[in-house]
Amino acid sequence: MGRTAFLVTLLAAPISGFSQPGIGDLLKLNESIVHVSVDLGNGSTGTGTGVVVSNEYVATNCHILANARGANIAKYGDGYQPIAMKADWKHDLCLLKFDKLPFKPVPMRDSATLLYEEEIFTVGFPSGNSVPQPSYGSIKATYPLDGNLIIRSNAAFALGSSGGAMFDQHFNLIGITSFKNPGPNSFFYSMPVEWIKRLFDSPELLSLKTDQLPFWAFPNNQHPYFMQVVVPFQNHEWQELKRIAGLWTKDQPQLADSWYFLGIAEFESSQIAEAKQHLNKCMTLNGRHLDAMLTLSKIAILEKNAPDLEKIISLIRPLDESEAEQLSTKVLALKSE
Repeated sequence: MGRTAFLVTLLAAPISGFSQPGIGDLLKLNESIVHVSVDLGNGSTGTGTGVVVSNEYVATNCHILANARGANIAKYGDGYQPIAMKADWKHDLCLLKFDKLPFKPVPMRDSATLLYEEEIFTVGFPSGNSVPQPSYGSIKATYPLDGNLIIRSNAAFALGSSGGAMFDQHFNLIGITSFKNPGPNSFFYSMPVEWIKRLFDSPELLSLKTDQLPFWAFPNNQHPYFMQVVVPFQNHEWQELKRIAGLWTKDQPQLADSWYFLGIAEFESSQIAEAKQHLNKCMTLNGRHLDAMLTLSKIAILEKNAPDLEKIISLIRPLDESEAEQLSTKVLALKSE
């Protein structure tokens, strides 16, 4: 379970300012979140999280289970042994099958309905916790992959939370927390529930043995562009980011994030005119792209353009009131010059 740098490894600070479900709601959800344990051999064990998605099945990440000697789930001190499993090794989603489970399945919502900056939260067993822990954030992006959408959020999760649940504010399961990119501003990714639904009709397996890796564990040059841009972005390697993002815009010209990363690389390289053009292209494709708005606000401040800044603030306000208020002080400063 420690095969590459892209494994879930580090819990970031909690994100404040988001609506939180009440303690009663969390307690109800905890009835559907289970602890997954695997026997790795030589006396060592591994742990993860699972989500009850039907009376028979618990969804989790395949990388928790791959090549283990055995697996089980636990809840309230009781253990349950699976009788079979279903696996989508490439997309890192597995279903453990049980005789009828005494836990409530969670409702599911397709990733295609998600909105940028929509508030979400995750629940899992990070860092050996014996009680499921929530983490709060929002949807930062969705990326097409093999006919569905990988979900990126800023709700942090840690080792042990792999296979955990991402919920919307109506307590629908929208993703399985799976992996993160390294770096100080971590990007957290979850697998869509559509792949869980597809697994229900796949063949049953009786072995955890596999020679297949999840797509995020492939060499970097085989990663999707949404992963390739992260390291140069984190390391402020703007020319490399511009190169990769340029390829991305050619490959997926209708994807807002491809234009955003190109625009941010140009902005940081002082190519302001090009950055404005491509960030506005991003906004045309996705009018809720907060990160593009924030970069455009920096450009408006640099250009001392109060009218443009006011327009951008009006777009930011429904998504992030705090950011809008902070930028409003910049408008007053510009108008007083």
